[in-house]
Amino acid sequence: MSEIIKASTVGQALATAAEKRPDSPMFYYEGKEYSFAAVHEISDKVAMGLLNMGFARGDKIGIIGLNQPEWLFMYFGAVKIGLAITGLSVRYRDTELEYILNQSQTRAVLTLSSLGEMNYVSFFEGFKSRIPSVKEFIFMGGPGFDGSYSFQDLLETKVDPAKLDQAKASVQPDDDIMIIYTSGTTGVPKGAVLSHKSQLASARGQAEHTQTGPEDNVALALPFNHVGGITCGVITSLLGMGKYVLIPMFSPDYIVAQLKNYGFTTASGVPAMHGMMLMNEHYQALDLSQCRLAIVGGSNADDTLLKNMFDSYPNAKVLNLYGLSETSGAVVLSPLDCDFETTLKSIGKPIADFQVKVVDAHGKEVARGETGELCFKGDAVVKGYYGMPDKTAETFKDGWVHTGDMGYLDEAGYIYLRGRQKEMYIQGGFNVYPVEVENLIARHPKVAMVAGIGIPDKVLGEVGRYYIVPYPDTNPTEDEIKAFCKEHLADYKVPREVVFRPELPMTPAGKIMKSKLVEEIS
Repeated sequence: MSEIIKASTVGQALATAAEKRPDSPMFYYEGKEYSFAAVHEISDKVAMGLLNMGFARGDKIGIIGLNQPEWLFMYFGAVKIGLAITGLSVRYRDTELEYILNQSQTRAVLTLSSLGEMNYVSFFEGFKSRIPSVKEFIFMGGPGFDGSYSFQDLLETKVDPAKLDQAKASVQPDDDIMIIYTSGTTGVPKGAVLSHKSQLASARGQAEHTQTGPEDNVALALPFNHVGGITCGVITSLLGMGKYVLIPMFSPDYIVAQLKNYGFTTASGVPAMHGMMLMNEHYQALDLSQCRLAIVGGSNADDTLLKNMFDSYPNAKVLNLYGLSETSGAVVLSPLDCDFETTLKSIGKPIADFQVKVVDAHGKEVARGETGELCFKGDAVVKGYYGMPDKTAETFKDGWVHTGDMGYLDEAGYIYLRGRQKEMYIQGGFNVYPVEVENLIARHPKVAMVAGIGIPDKVLGEVGRYYIVPYPDTNPTEDEIKAFCKEHLADYKVPREVVFRPELPMTPAGKIMKSKLVEEIS
């Protein structure tokens, strides 16, 4: 059995790994190896630099970056001294950034200076008046604007051991470590507040279940602003003292090139990622027998994909993984001794000492075999939603998180998903709530009415189709609607299909009957 680090804070976990295996690789990036001791030392400098800038326990820093070393240096540096990370995405644009930064009262932003066509320096220089809580802008990869800071300066900070140790000693297991935003069915994103305790609980459960150890290596392509990347990837590997390859953005050919250099023991990702990797001839040409675990999560994997994974990795155990932002990461995995036929049907069982129950519409627990809403309890469950007491009370009751996912338990305790209570669909591993997109499209001057649903897609799992009733004599085009959405929303939320209709099915009470639209598809 692998040795799994037991620590009460993430900073302590990194310090322990640096002490136990100082020279062992923690991760690889662009041909360079970073050891546990190196990451510990570098993040100490970042922590010291933040203290010198006046940051204090409880302050929040947003990060806009790829899966790159700087992201992790800031994360570990910040959380060592009791700061929290606000999860941001390089895909976010003005609408999401304005809401999230203001709602979370984030104090600072670490951001790339540019990425593709997006110039973050000019963007934030003109945007900062709309995000008044943000006092410091820290740029990496290039110079910022007047009054901003350079991340390189933080990396070169001289450490005052006494001052740094004092700040580290103040950090408690229940302190906030991340706020991860998940769009709600109201269209307003909700920030799940993870603590050191909750993030470590999920990661430890996964590390113990998968027997993660120093010989393990995984390509991490899931973005770090969500639990799939940071908890299921980074922290799980840290606790098992395993290693990983940073994949800045998902690209099968890039991943193949990295795996040729470093090998791998674990193939992990959402269904769309697995599907695209297994369709890549260069990937198929690798020695896939070195893989011992093939883990798929983020959304339901269909039988065809799971069978393809089973056939492609001759020595690997294929595992389903289920988790939420609200559970800080994984809470369910297929047991290692589970037969493949069960894996095809069930998402698995709770890991660690996490508990599951299935309840009806009134919150009453139902019998085994009966379908209801899945609820989970355990240290991995987050505190609630930041600044949203009503939404927190709706979702978190007596320590149980009500997931909105429908399913049932069999007599052996295996969990079976039966769809989602919410309207959310999962496009390429990204959660999309139609109402958030609808609220934006409804602002378009030519749109009188709009309704969105998720429809099946062979590559991405599901994609968004939006039905629009235009105002008379306006004649909007599909490209016009998509361009409007692209300007204000992350690209994975932009509709893949737009259908114009003279009218939409309505209930007697005047509500759009999305069930009728879904029936048309099926």
